[in-house]
Amino acid sequence: MNPRFLPYLLILPVTLFLCLFFLYPFLLVAKQAFSTASGLSLENFREVTGYWKFPISMKNTLLLAAIVVPIQLALALLMATMVNRMQKGRDLILYIWTIPLGISDLAAGIIWLAIFEQSGFLNSMMNGLGVVDRPVNFLSYQHPMIVFVAIMLAEIWRATAIMLVILVAGIGLIPKEYYEAAEVFGASPWKRFLRITLPMLRPSLQTALVLRVILAFEIFAVVQALGGTLFPVLMGETYAYQFELLNGGAAAAMALIILGISIAFTLIIMRALRVPKGATI
Repeated sequence: MNPRFLPYLLILPVTLFLCLFFLYPFLLVAKQAFSTASGLSLENFREVTGYWKFPISMKNTLLLAAIVVPIQLALALLMATMVNRMQKGRDLILYIWTIPLGISDLAAGIIWLAIFEQSGFLNSMMNGLGVVDRPVNFLSYQHPMIVFVAIMLAEIWRATAIMLVILVAGIGLIPKEYYEAAEVFGASPWKRFLRITLPMLRPSLQTALVLRVILAFEIFAVVQALGGTLFPVLMGETYAYQFELLNGGAAAAMALIILGISIAFTLIIMRALRVPKGATI
């Protein structure tokens, strides 16, 4: 066999897998989104964008991503730096911090529901301290800010570990000699972080942010567990169109809108954190 064809042969199984389980279903969804009884049109997109819940769902999804992702990035950077500096117990601490990765979205939402519901931990603690004399229904339309904060905390707790794992791996690839040389020349820990860690971590930051932002726009189970219809998001509306209203065309249109938003933000992140040609770690 010609060695030139070996790389193509090796990636053939993956290519076939993607075509079968991603490209083909995507084409079916795209066809469904643009198809109506009268033929191909944008009617499904007009229907979903004209619905009164659409701007609210869009605002909630973008707001959640805009607040949660930067907090997770800051926490992941801090935690990754701490892990990298540890001499003993590094693996144990990293294992404990990444436990939420093994918990599903819905399970994470139920865990935080047990904290915020009327018979949950927060009410029990407040009652024990004498702050309230009867349980408070935090997750209700009367407390929209608390509903948002509960969802935000659940997402931060559940998904920060995704970024942490990527950043720990990235920091581990930075040569120690750079830090030693900077220390010799009197650079403070903060300067070493700004001048060495962040620039050299750019490829890992790019990967972590792209992955996390895409997942942020797909948030669903945590919102359903804690907010339900009180906090509509784009993916929740997609589910409602498909399984409650039985409108597959509208659901497909919503899915393509979410995909378009994800692609747009991915391109922005890749542009902002692009790695110069020929650059190494």
